[in-house]
Amino acid sequence: MLLLWVSLVAASALAAAAPVTGGQRRRAAKAPNVVLVVSDSFDGRLTFHPESQVVKLPFINLMKAHGTSFLNAYTNSPICCPSRAAMWSGLFTHLTQSWNNFKGLDPNFTTWMDVMEKHGYRTQKFGKLDYTSGHHSISNRVEAWTRDVAFLLRQEGRPMVNLIPSKTKVRVMEKDWKNTDRAVNWLRKEAINHTEPFVLYLGLNLPHPYPSPSSGENFGSSTFHTSLYWLERVSHDAIKLPKWPPLSEMHPVDYYSSYTKNCTGKFTEKEIRNIRAFYYAMCAETDAMLGEIILALRQLDLLQKTIVIYSSDHGELAMEHRQFYKMSMYEASAHVPLLMMGPGIRANLQVSDVVSLVDIYPTMLDIAGIPLPQNLSGYSLLPLASETFKNEHKFKNVHPPWILSEFHGCNVNASVYMLRSHQWKYIAYSDGTSVLPQLFDLSSDPDELTNIAVKFPEITLSLDQKLRSIVNYPEVSASVHKYNKEQFIKWKQTVGQNYSNVIANLRWHQDWLKEPNKYESAINQWLKTHTNAKTV
Repeated sequence: MLLLWVSLVAASALAAAAPVTGGQRRRAAKAPNVVLVVSDSFDGRLTFHPESQVVKLPFINLMKAHGTSFLNAYTNSPICCPSRAAMWSGLFTHLTQSWNNFKGLDPNFTTWMDVMEKHGYRTQKFGKLDYTSGHHSISNRVEAWTRDVAFLLRQEGRPMVNLIPSKTKVRVMEKDWKNTDRAVNWLRKEAINHTEPFVLYLGLNLPHPYPSPSSGENFGSSTFHTSLYWLERVSHDAIKLPKWPPLSEMHPVDYYSSYTKNCTGKFTEKEIRNIRAFYYAMCAETDAMLGEIILALRQLDLLQKTIVIYSSDHGELAMEHRQFYKMSMYEASAHVPLLMMGPGIRANLQVSDVVSLVDIYPTMLDIAGIPLPQNLSGYSLLPLASETFKNEHKFKNVHPPWILSEFHGCNVNASVYMLRSHQWKYIAYSDGTSVLPQLFDLSSDPDELTNIAVKFPEITLSLDQKLRSIVNYPEVSASVHKYNKEQFIKWKQTVGQNYSNVIANLRWHQDWLKEPNKYESAINQWLKTHTNAKTV
């Protein structure tokens, strides 16, 4: 009943503050306020049919009805820090050189929020940012640096579920709820009193899996955790069990990812279904926090003056392709939600053009009427989302029919590059020759089960040439190899005589301690090999 009540209140709220549509012009007297809510690990396919049928997301559905939703939005790097670095800088990952969760933007980098503040916007941010360097565990860094080493070690706890058996427990992820409360209080006490426009950012950790302390010291985050309250929002009959190829038929990089994520063992259908159900329940809780912001804007009579944007840094595999987490170019990991509503944004519009998170930077500046820098990788989304802005962008750059995503971090033993264009998804690895590429036709194979790169060599070659015209990916891969080795050597020197003990007791300790000499020898052999790399 509570969820129904919230839905009705929210629907009436937006009906009373419907955004400008069609050919109506926005008021030029004052730029609109902007609220950007970014969650973690949210599969973008849940925002449209048919995946949207599996869980109740009333506020996302509300944004769809009263705004514009992008059906093909992608992360530029499927892991937290590099993805957020792209979002806050407007630059591709090979340009920010955010190679892993430890290496992001310089703390003094000028973000879109900095630019908006310089142009008179009041700015505030709460919650998860994670776009600068220096975050995440030592183990996570070492795993990323040593991904070229010839060994296989489990780095994560086995994915599991944990239920709070309460139908009244709403605030499961308490830290996110506290940050949501802080954002709402700021709107009520600060934003409402400003005469100049404001931009508010709220970063949520959900629906990212929770830590798994049962895995021992330096544990990862492999627990899908929720309460009965949220689990009841999931349509269990609609949960789709993913198809898995035999381990022997997996792409070699996929096998490495599955093994290091501790997913190559046996899983029952019940286990897989529960993991997916709990993940969807965590998405429902995320949606409720987004709703708190929307309702607060309505209650304060700010909704009709504010453009609200919702997105995520990446998705969550939730046992698709025999993996959880992200670090993959498959749809569950790389496809993100992206919805906009507010003054000037068209209502009930679904945009099929491919877009990505680097487009956030120019879009934010465009909303504020600020001239766009020429060096950005992204493009403003306003020409796609609003009739109001179309004439203003008539002679400006139009978003190209492709997006680029890349990954250089842990749980994947090669740099990965994904070009998404039309119905095609092309995935290249490393130097382009040492690892077989992948090609998927998403129009006929949405689950990405059949690699047709060999079957269609002309298309594969054409997409590879296009990818190389965007980024010299063999050169970037060589540069990442060089960086990884340099960083590992520096780290090894800092731990000194404790090196053997420290490296043995990182997240891979359960495997490492069985044959410590073997794994140290593999690293020593890797350190002896010479790596050539030009500056990117």
